[in-house]
Amino acid sequence: MEFSDLIDDIHVLVVEAADGPDNDARSLESTLESVAGDVPVETVSVTRVGTVADALECVETATTELGPAPGADLAPGDIDCILAAAELPDGTGVELLERLQPDRSTAPVILSPSEGSETLASAAIGAGVAEYVPRSQSVDELPAALERVIDRESTRRHARASRRRFRTIFDDPETYAWELTLDGTVARTNTAALEAIDADHAEVRGRPFQTTPWWRVQDRESIETAFERAASGEVVERELLSQYSGDGADDATDATKRVLEVTLRPVRDDSGAVVSIVAEGNDVTDRIELEKELRESEELHRVTLNHMTDTVLITDESGEFTYVCPNVHFIFGYTDDEIHEMGSIEELLGPDLFDREELAADGVLTNIECTATDKNGDEHALLVNVREVSIQDGTLLYSCRDITTRKRREEALTALHRTSRRLLLAETRDEIADIVVEDAVDVLDLEANAAYLFDTDESAIRPVAATKEMERAQGSLSEHRATADSIVGHAFVEGERRFFDDVRESELLSNGDTKLRRCAYVPLGENGVFVTGSTAEGGFDDVTREVIDLLATTAEAALDRIERESALYEQERELKDRNQRLTRLNRINELIREIDQAMVQAETRDEIEAAVCDRLTSADRFSFAWIGELDPDGTRLEARTHDGENRGYLDTVTGPVDGQTGEPASDTAQSGTVAVVSNVAEGIHEEPWRKQALSQEFQSAISVPLSYDEFSYGVLAVYADRSAAFDEVSRAVFEELGETIASAIAAVERKNALLTVSSTRLDLEVDDETFVFQQLASRANCEVAFDGGVRQHEDGSVVSVFASIDGAPVEDVAAAAEDLVSVDDVQVVSGGVGAGESSGPEAQGGGSILLELSMPFLALRLADHGVVLRRVRATPTGSRIVVDVPNNVDARAPTRMVTNSFESVELRSKQPVERTSAGDLRTELLEELTERQLEVVRMAYHGGFFESPREQTGEEIADSLDISPAAFYGHNRTVQRKLFSLLFDEIGLPATGTPGVE
Repeated sequence: MEFSDLIDDIHVLVVEAADGPDNDARSLESTLESVAGDVPVETVSVTRVGTVADALECVETATTELGPAPGADLAPGDIDCILAAAELPDGTGVELLERLQPDRSTAPVILSPSEGSETLASAAIGAGVAEYVPRSQSVDELPAALERVIDRESTRRHARASRRRFRTIFDDPETYAWELTLDGTVARTNTAALEAIDADHAEVRGRPFQTTPWWRVQDRESIETAFERAASGEVVERELLSQYSGDGADDATDATKRVLEVTLRPVRDDSGAVVSIVAEGNDVTDRIELEKELRESEELHRVTLNHMTDTVLITDESGEFTYVCPNVHFIFGYTDDEIHEMGSIEELLGPDLFDREELAADGVLTNIECTATDKNGDEHALLVNVREVSIQDGTLLYSCRDITTRKRREEALTALHRTSRRLLLAETRDEIADIVVEDAVDVLDLEANAAYLFDTDESAIRPVAATKEMERAQGSLSEHRATADSIVGHAFVEGERRFFDDVRESELLSNGDTKLRRCAYVPLGENGVFVTGSTAEGGFDDVTREVIDLLATTAEAALDRIERESALYEQERELKDRNQRLTRLNRINELIREIDQAMVQAETRDEIEAAVCDRLTSADRFSFAWIGELDPDGTRLEARTHDGENRGYLDTVTGPVDGQTGEPASDTAQSGTVAVVSNVAEGIHEEPWRKQALSQEFQSAISVPLSYDEFSYGVLAVYADRSAAFDEVSRAVFEELGETIASAIAAVERKNALLTVSSTRLDLEVDDETFVFQQLASRANCEVAFDGGVRQHEDGSVVSVFASIDGAPVEDVAAAAEDLVSVDDVQVVSGGVGAGESSGPEAQGGGSILLELSMPFLALRLADHGVVLRRVRATPTGSRIVVDVPNNVDARAPTRMVTNSFESVELRSKQPVERTSAGDLRTELLEELTERQLEVVRMAYHGGFFESPREQTGEEIADSLDISPAAFYGHNRTVQRKLFSLLFDEIGLPATGTPGVE
């Protein structure tokens, strides 16, 4: 906007003494004349006064219409700008500012001293000056200042007028109004709509519009379609049957439900983009009924039309009136006789209202918008429906609805929506508080506003923003505890709005000297409390309450957004750190995969160890890696394999373990735990090995035990040329790697054990009351023997073993076994009463049972390492255990496993054993037999089927196995055939003689 565009509308009050000290250079009036340039100075209305008192009187007169000011004839609102000198006879320009400041309706003030001063400028700014322009500056400064001041004042007045219009429109009790978001949910609803369903905002806010209680289920699709069209930019009308009767009851029948004419209008921002939808519903039930009755009876039409709020007009084809509804004056201000005198509908609604051919094709045209002027000259926005009828001489029926209020409401809602968008674009909590407090002055027309925010660290509600009017009325705002002992605290803790006609009546008021009267305290969710009010007494109307709620809700949403964004930032930062750790972990996992693949392909322990060290030092991953093992005496650490640079380091760490205190490999070899050194340089003078490591450029190290199921296969030590190379994740991965390497070595040794013909037999005496076989022997006072037959179930949780009983009835042992927690199931195989034909002393004093034992079972743990549990003999006083250890397995490991499994263990004998062809026969036979075949023949053997005479028949054993006799004999013959095939075909057993088996 140019200065010349504004100059016709400028009314300036010049405050300057005729002979003041500031006139040395030139007066304000002459300066104003010179800056006008080519524009005639007469177009600028200037009123000049010489003192502060005259200026104040002039302003008061222009504001209150008390009469003309000194030297001028001013009407209210005539003063657009006050141009004041710095020095006046009865005061200063700054004092004038300070006295005008409490009245926010006063025109803006431009202070123009003859010479500039930083002190004066600071005082003027503090007093609320609009512009500060010394006359010593360029002559272009004053018109620019005037332009800025007038432009701002014009914008402010327009915004305030728009907000007042909105409050008026929104309070229309005759129209339902909803504000919808672009995803179709309800953002806001007016009082009329909520009263119709007897609900509050919380029950409908955030719900999809079509699913709210106003509408029937069968109308949802129609509402969705209408919303989609409105979201695309169209104005859409729908007539819908409401779910509720006119009195708000929710048990309305179809006969009592209300028909609403719903209009959905898109709300656009400054760029023209649709940002929300405003839906308006008008009760047109009466109009619908009227139209129905018009078709039935003209008289009924007339009676009904007289009671409608809409105006109905009927004309003939030429447009002359044949019927005018008696209520026509509500919209147009004319009587029905005056309308008839107009003669034609065009005189009332204007020409070319609709296309006659289109009406002829459709029969009815709805929602035609037009403007009409009433008798007083005021314009009205109308929504007109035109329908073809045949009523006496009339052929066209016009239904006119005044939507002026609705139009103004739409404008007000749009303006408030823009304010809400500004609030939601704020970036900090304090900025949001400032916007709420600032905008509340215009949005609510309440000047005393404050915002409190909750400090979670201190559990306090702190004031962060307030208007000067609030500070004048309340004094210095103080923080409150998050308790219900103050109005602010109570609103926050209870989450309840508090509205006071006079806040002094509240027993929670903490400041008895407050000048506030009507006041509202609205919680901002978990973020704080918004306070607004004024020094005037009186309550809050419904519109003000709703706008306060809307402003508070928007502020709460903005604060929640800031909280979410802050949390998201922290999450992103944490995610970045996690991604970095994950990258390192991925590199480690890639290394582990390479090592796993290499170990799968290795055939021997040496190949496994070499592959591990090679992969650890390849691609510059780590500087050096080696695997060591304690000697048989457990006193010296010896290297088995290594890879990487600086292998000379091994010469300093291998040897006696007690001489390398602190060296990770030595510590792990002695303790069996992981050792990590993050910085080798720390303590270099305390532990000699660190100096040697630094000389090889090692900065950090880790060592892990190679242990699997209590078997130790040595130590893996890895060194890096950087400090802190092994974090917690690396430590866990390397610890698992140590177990994996040990498991792979155990698997190789287990395979080699099957091929080894030489073993060492260990005879161990144990005493442990918790040992299942010893428990059975003690409880039944007998001997319980186990000869090595073990079957593991498919799920791996239970094993089956056969036990021989001597010295007690087998039923007593079975009963004792049933009481043991470690025994899942027990079955008498032979020797019990009723087993076969035997019922003599043998049945009463021994037999066999099948035990289902919970894992882990010692035999399977030993077998994982190639060690065979040969026999177990348990008595009430102790047990003897015999195991065969292949010579390629360190005998200390199985001994340690047995020792750790029992309370008391003593090695009674140790002797070498050479595996013969019988051992090979056993291996090959087990490979030939299935699990089911082996189970059947083992049950038959322990059940006395092969005794003579037989203790049990084949049918009895088949019944105990829950199989048919034919299946039992089939499995039995198959096993015998495979056994004899191995005896005579595979190993060439001679026709006579006995093989060398145990």
